Amino acid sequence: MDSTPAAGENISVLRKARGMGQTKLARLSGISVSYLSKIENGNRPATPPVVAALAKPLRVSTARIYGQPFLGLTEQADLLNDLRDAVRRHTLPREDTPAPEELAEGLRRAARLRSDTKYLELLRELPTLLGQATATALDAGGDALAWGQLADLYGCAYTVTHRFVQPDLADIIVARQQWAAQRTWNPAAEAAAAWNEAGTYQSAGAYEDGLAIVERALGQYRGGRSSGPESVVVLGSLHLRGVVLASRHRDKNATEEHLRHAKRYASQIDGDVLMHNLTFGVGNTALYELAAHVELDQPNKAVEMSTTLVEEPPPGLKPNRLGRLFIDLSRARLAVKDVSGAEEALKAAFRVSPQMAEIHPMSREVLRVLFVMHQRARPDLLTMAERAGLTA
Repeated sequence: MDSTPAAGENISVLRKARGMGQTKLARLSGISVSYLSKIENGNRPATPPVVAALAKPLRVSTARIYGQPFLGLTEQADLLNDLRDAVRRHTLPREDTPAPEELAEGLRRAARLRSDTKYLELLRELPTLLGQATATALDAGGDALAWGQLADLYGCAYTVTHRFVQPDLADIIVARQQWAAQRTWNPAAEAAAAWNEAGTYQSAGAYEDGLAIVERALGQYRGGRSSGPESVVVLGSLHLRGVVLASRHRDKNATEEHLRHAKRYASQIDGDVLMHNLTFGVGNTALYELAAHVELDQPNKAVEMSTTLVEEPPPGLKPNRLGRLFIDLSRARLAVKDVSGAEEALKAAFRVSPQMAEIHPMSREVLRVLFVMHQRARPDLLTMAERAGLTA
């Protein structure tokens, strides 16, 4: 990966380009001057709520602050352009309709690559696979299964573009997912698309709007009076999205309410279930609860509940969920000044989910702080920083 300016550096450059001093930007963002100074100097991580607050007066996207490491002459940039072209051609696929078993195997492979956080490999597959799935759905006319397959595949594409910090492309993909989902006559497919739609607001730091999307999707799905495991997964997942949005919005009551509903739904199924690219169950709900403690400035609670999760990870959870667990734990340990523990959590994230750890904004932010402030000479930190593109 190419070396990429960190969030603090980008904030400093953007602030000066706007002719703002630190005092003015801090006031407009609702944070202290000391906190802003530490972020710009690399002594504190730029968390999602803070980046969202800073982006408004700077009049930029949150993606612009975090930086986009994949805009240069890289394989990732080329593959993202290929995906962009395939998404654009959503009614004019270049590919022919494949044999049903060939498409089914391709879809299973895409879902597996997504769960295993093998994003680069998934990017290589998606353009052709999207064309094939689109051709199949168009040739099948009103076949709900074919359109459902396409909707789920767009869900995989959303994950990739979200992780590679491509918000504009992610917005288009969600619109395509909704277009396909509406042709399934399956409320669960539409709810899964709404889950990703709320995710676009989350990425943009528009947490209140994202919560409105979640509430609307919950109301519409409940109105369909669906039942069974699919219903539990969809409703529980929507509440988990609500947990993230509410905690980043610093709304403790709404966070607890969404978490309460999620736990109730999780108790109705055995283990963690994957449907429509939504993972839901007791284990994943616990991971979201830990993350919410971090967002609500309760790192001690996050560290406390992490002991069981780390010693006995919930069975059935894939690298995409376990990687996020260790990234959130690194944030919590850094916040309680457990520098060695934060480094160990990052090492675990790089071990179980290397591609996620390399590009996730908060993994990069915690790593940057550790590298700049505390242990620049430690070889393991240097190796991780090089892999994340944080060294010149």
